[in-house]
Amino acid sequence: MSRPVPNSSAEHGPSFDPSVPGASPTAAFLQALTTLGVACEPAEMTSLGRYLSFLRQANERFNLTAVTDEPAMWLRHIADSLSLLPVIASVQAGVEVEGESDVSKLEPRPADAPWTLIDVGSGGGLPGIPLAICLPDIQVTLLEATGKKVRFLEEVVAALELRNVRVLSGRAEEAGRDRVAHREHYDFVTSRAVGPLATLVELTVPFLRIGGMVLAIKGERAGDEIIEAKQALYALHAHALEPMRTETGTIVPIRKMRTTPKIYPRRPGEPKRVPLGVKRADRE
Repeated sequence: MSRPVPNSSAEHGPSFDPSVPGASPTAAFLQALTTLGVACEPAEMTSLGRYLSFLRQANERFNLTAVTDEPAMWLRHIADSLSLLPVIASVQAGVEVEGESDVSKLEPRPADAPWTLIDVGSGGGLPGIPLAICLPDIQVTLLEATGKKVRFLEEVVAALELRNVRVLSGRAEEAGRDRVAHREHYDFVTSRAVGPLATLVELTVPFLRIGGMVLAIKGERAGDEIIEAKQALYALHAHALEPMRTETGTIVPIRKMRTTPKIYPRRPGEPKRVPLGVKRADRE
């Protein structure tokens, strides 16, 4: 269940002063946005900079990111997260996503329902927080199992006054079985640096409504991971679309085609220990 935003910074970690100015965007970051075809409002850019400052400050207390150089953070954290914006916009507009020509009979989305997104294994808030800043009309849930990271996310959400965001403390295997609040409730699931695709799909697909999309940010091995995850995708009734290369990574879009079988996700730790369809020799 969701935790309330903590009141005691001494007990729950760093407290952020909303009046403190944040990091300034770099020329390389702004060029990356231009390449993506993404434009941020001045207020959004200010919030993104403050978020980066919060991330660097908290990282001095406990490990949230190995990338601490400010210019690199703008590219590898913020630009990488915002690379999902064009795909999300295409889905919202009903435009066919690349590689989707062989995917048919997707369930229509209710026109009067708000768009929803869950960021699984949110960690320090990537890509969930940058997306929430730039997509204020989408309801964003940040799912994280580690207590210190949960408290950091709560502090950031409060300091940035992100009213479209809630923080959920828990494991994906458990939340993905909650039919009342989470299972098959979301339009989008995002994930970054959580694990191999064969493991990731079991942790993410159950959250999607039929026709919803997982947007996984992967590296150069994305193609190999899609092949490795073939049996897992089949078992979960999902379909991987054409991967999309960006300046900072590779986006793997995955459509949910039918209801997820009741047995998935398996019990906590099982998807990582024994990924669906991956032989033991391939995991070693």
